[in-house]
Amino acid sequence: MAGGMWGPARGAPVGALTLTALAEGIRASRGQPTGPPAPGSQPQPEPEPAVAEPGRATTIPTAGGEPLSPSPPQEPAPEGPQLIPRSSWEESALADLAMYTTACLEEAGFVGTQATALTLSSALEARGHRLEDQVHGLVRGLLVQVPHLAEGRPRRAALRVLSALALEHSRDVVFALLRCSPAPDRAAAELWRSLSRNQRVNGQVLVQLLWALKGSAGSQLEALAATRALGEMLAVSGCIGATRGFYPHLLLVLVTQLHELAWDAHPPDTPKVWAPSHRGPPHSHASCTLEALKALLSGDGGRMVVTCMEQAGGWRRLVGARTHLEGVLLLASALVAHADHHLRGLFADLLPRLRSTDDAQRLTAMAFFTGLLQSQPTARLLQEEVILERLRAWQGDPEPTVRWLGLLGLGHLALNRGKVRHATTLLPALLGALGEGDPRLVDAALGALRRVLLRPQAPVRLLSSELRPRLPPLLDDARDSVRASAVGLLGTLVRRGRGGLRVGLRRPLRKLVLQCLVPLLLRLHDPNPDTAESSEWTLARCDQALHWGLLEEMVTVAHYDSPEALSRICHCLVQWYPSHVPSFLSQTQGYLRSPQGPLRRAAVLLTGFLVHHSSPSHVNQDLLDSLFQDLGRLRSDPEPAVAAAAHVSGQQVALLARAQPQPCGWSLRHLPRPGRPRPRPARPPPVYAGSPFQHRSLPGRWGCSGPG
Repeated sequence: MAGGMWGPARGAPVGALTLTALAEGIRASRGQPTGPPAPGSQPQPEPEPAVAEPGRATTIPTAGGEPLSPSPPQEPAPEGPQLIPRSSWEESALADLAMYTTACLEEAGFVGTQATALTLSSALEARGHRLEDQVHGLVRGLLVQVPHLAEGRPRRAALRVLSALALEHSRDVVFALLRCSPAPDRAAAELWRSLSRNQRVNGQVLVQLLWALKGSAGSQLEALAATRALGEMLAVSGCIGATRGFYPHLLLVLVTQLHELAWDAHPPDTPKVWAPSHRGPPHSHASCTLEALKALLSGDGGRMVVTCMEQAGGWRRLVGARTHLEGVLLLASALVAHADHHLRGLFADLLPRLRSTDDAQRLTAMAFFTGLLQSQPTARLLQEEVILERLRAWQGDPEPTVRWLGLLGLGHLALNRGKVRHATTLLPALLGALGEGDPRLVDAALGALRRVLLRPQAPVRLLSSELRPRLPPLLDDARDSVRASAVGLLGTLVRRGRGGLRVGLRRPLRKLVLQCLVPLLLRLHDPNPDTAESSEWTLARCDQALHWGLLEEMVTVAHYDSPEALSRICHCLVQWYPSHVPSFLSQTQGYLRSPQGPLRRAAVLLTGFLVHHSSPSHVNQDLLDSLFQDLGRLRSDPEPAVAAAAHVSGQQVALLARAQPQPCGWSLRHLPRPGRPRPRPARPPPVYAGSPFQHRSLPGRWGCSGPG
């Protein structure tokens, strides 16, 4: 026996009889009718009826779950030496009953388990505040006993003890459960779910778990246990209603915890996404947090948010150290689109976090702040000048991540009303970011500029002039994403300015197109598929705006690497833009030194066809000399296809050199000079072998099989 008034004996009959007598005494003290005494029991002195305390519950559930109303207060009996004072008796009786219940619960199959649990739950609802010292023992006993109790009334009786305890001692119950079950445990999960189903206590328990999660920064085990408990409770249908007062705060805490786990130098395990089909609870801390976050969103009608995150890879990004903020941005966009009823509370809750000294809190709040600016009603909660000043300050931060988020925020703020606003602030910041070393900043600036061009009254002429010195270097950037975005921005600029190009206007844009024409043709063979497809799309926009009529040839070159189609393109360009031929050749010469084999071969072919269709008066001797030397070096290229093509293109350079007057001392002295002026013979066209590199249009690429 646990001690106290019960003595050291553990006999079942005595315990059950004494328990029954105590239960009747408690009911009598609450004014409830008592049943007949059990046979063999000794008469006990009846305590005086208790008067209901102000502010306390006036109905007490019985073992069957039906509430009973107490009788009207009675006059207290005269005090006598033979009676124990009521308060002392109840205090000791409840303490002894709790200790008896603890001992009973720890012995599976004990005959008085169900009666003990029912009696204690009734007493706790009346005097639960007197059992602070017994909470830990009761919780430990429940964890031991619940797995052995039969489904139905016995198990419900034991779970009722926990709910009655949590009604007055929610903090003690939560911390006792967290300490008793640090590892995944089915019994603990059942106890958390039982608390979640009780509408009287689930809100208090959730608040205590939230504070436990925030206060466990130094303990991974405590944080993991609290996160697992939150996931169990939030997964119960109807529990989300208890989070109304702190839903945004809980959401931010969970997302911030993912950030901390992603950047933890010594994670307890490798984060992995746990599927609901897996047996048992998730074992990874990050997986537990993800499941709790999904349950929080799904329970409040945000299933579309969960679906959008899955389709966009947002959950995978949230648990990545380098991609967490991208996941936060995706989550914010999904909330704006499908769960806007929480945006105001979320926006208000994250504002103080923007100045937090904790990097995880501050950066997560910045990412949410940036993403929520896509919502016009949310952005109106602050004055635009205040938001703009904050975003402008982020541009001066030494941390590239902060500048990146500031650029994204400027784009959302300037474009969320269908027209370009704050151009004097937006465009200098975006154009200046094109020279950043961080690819995220360059990608953000290119994307924002593209969105600017898609708005009515876009500054096409201004951007054409400003981008002319900045955009061409980005077409050859070593970063794949930057190249693809830069090429796409050029296509969008041509598309918006095509009306002026058709009537001879847009001179800055026309110059920019001709300056980027050779890189676009060569990037059709870029090893990166996004860049190659973006180049094809941009060339199609240029063909439409400038009326070239070469769309079929460009598509053929892009997908089949056809030398004949490339020859027709070069013939037209030489005929239409003869003054640009030296520039075309100089640009192509730079690609002859490319480390990528497909680009070197494409540059060799383009050089050969441009030289073949050019007039001797278009190309000076110095350029021909330089081209001949570079092509000569490529004859020993490790790629046989490049070496063979360089030999053919070198012959075209030699033929063009022979067709014009040669100054003394030229490097092609070994070529025979004409003795006297004579008509120039037609130069034979270059003939190149098929490309050994992979074509973009292969059998099966478009869902069809090859022949045979």
